[in-house]
Amino acid sequence: MSVIYFLLPLAGLFVAGAVVAFFVAARNGQFDDLETPPLRVLFDDEEPLS
Repeated sequence: MSVIYFLLPLAGLFVAGAVVAFFVAARNGQFDDLETPPLRVLFDDEEPLS
């Protein structure tokens, strides 16, 4: 039972860190263009890599 007193705050810190990371990424424009990267895979390279 004493482990839960350690794991619950640890899980709360993990969730808070994930939320902060999401908002930082959203503020820096990480999620602005969601359509181009998947389509970029379909196009061939113009020059072959030697």
